[in-house]
Amino acid sequence: MDLTLWLVVFVVSLSALVKSSDYFTGAAEKIGLMAGLSPFVVGVTIVSIGTSLPELISSVIAVYSNASEIVAGNVIGSNVANIFLIMAIGAIVGKRLRIHHNLLPVDLPILIGSALFLGVTVMDKVFTFGEACIFVCCMLLFMAYTVNNRREQPGKNGTPAERAPFRWRPIIVLVLSGFMVFLGAKYTIESIIKISQILNIGSEVIAVTAVAFGTSLPELAVTFAAVKKDNAEIIVGNVLGSNIFNTFAVMGVPGLISTLHVSDMLLFTGIPVMIVASLLFLVVIVDRRMSSWEGWFFILFYVYFIGKIFNLL
Repeated sequence: MDLTLWLVVFVVSLSALVKSSDYFTGAAEKIGLMAGLSPFVVGVTIVSIGTSLPELISSVIAVYSNASEIVAGNVIGSNVANIFLIMAIGAIVGKRLRIHHNLLPVDLPILIGSALFLGVTVMDKVFTFGEACIFVCCMLLFMAYTVNNRREQPGKNGTPAERAPFRWRPIIVLVLSGFMVFLGAKYTIESIIKISQILNIGSEVIAVTAVAFGTSLPELAVTFAAVKKDNAEIIVGNVLGSNIFNTFAVMGVPGLISTLHVSDMLLFTGIPVMIVASLLFLVVIVDRRMSSWEGWFFILFYVYFIGKIFNLL
């Protein structure tokens, strides 16, 4: 009976977390367009932060709930899902992703470097305050670079981004949905802890699979919306920015509060798969396109990842 109750709490709270983050992201995107940011900058900064908000808030709450192992599981699982699932679905549904920005000089190296850096810092199975400070600084530098170098960059059709008219509604929605994100995250973490205790499995296993998938649903929603508009810039920019944000901020901010612990499963399975996913992202995006066939291969890689987590393969 307790298991059923907490499963219901988990589903309801995770759904509330995802839905409220969707409203938050939409409002944040409109505010970004009101500020005159280009679609790519909106994807890499505002949308990626908004869609990563569930991971960040739930990770902070996990630390305060003495379940810091959930943080790394959340980050690793979300990063793998973003590349092997979210971007793959975008390539499959959209037939092919084409982007116009050159990501090779800075963006892709930062993505690969963030994945490798995370692997190095958690080799001792802990993530310390000093490492968290470095990660937060890296995030701030990346955000500063993105905004300063791309604020006036032309959009897909070669015209500068137009500033949307000011509206109060997005700001109000942003505040209210942000509060709902907090409540959803709070009860999501509480239910994870209870379910893991009842089933006698590591809470990081639930975090790297069910929670990571659930909190990646906002990215999936952004992907479908971008496919309808034939705007691969948003899809790729969202995945790129979201993964960098997950690594540097979702690990960094909770790490400022308390030392984070990393399980053997995450260290020897999750981290290697996340690094491979980041490298494959580089391989398929270096020519500024991703085919539907590559998308299907990515889906198979994600199925393999889930199988390894549950020792099914």
